[in-house]
Amino acid sequence: MNEAEAALHDAVAEELKKRLRHQYRDIKTNLSGQKTHEYKGLYPDMILSEQGMVLAILEIETENSFNPDRIELWKQLAGSGARLMLMVPKSLKPRIASALWDAGLVDKAAVGSYEISIQMP
Repeated sequence: MNEAEAALHDAVAEELKKRLRHQYRDIKTNLSGQKTHEYKGLYPDMILSEQGMVLAILEIETENSFNPDRIELWKQLAGSGARLMLMVPKSLKPRIASALWDAGLVDKAAVGSYEISIQMP
């Protein structure tokens, strides 16, 4: 992941943390390149917990991070016992949905999307 994608990844993670803090009391974040917070031997981008119980794990994808290796990671995360949530660029959502279907993960993952919108005056 290049520096610009890492910055985007981390910005999305910080925004999600703000938005999710009302649903989950404990949110642990592994920003780009970090392996600070572990869940069952894996290091998802976000671990969402309530009263000590992990309820969901969240992975953030960027335009260039989606590849077959990611699907294998998603399989591991989906099998960890917590709900798997993916945040993907809006333009990739159809490809991600197709990949989840092909991998047998369509019922094991929730997919959200994001996009950057700049409106000049």
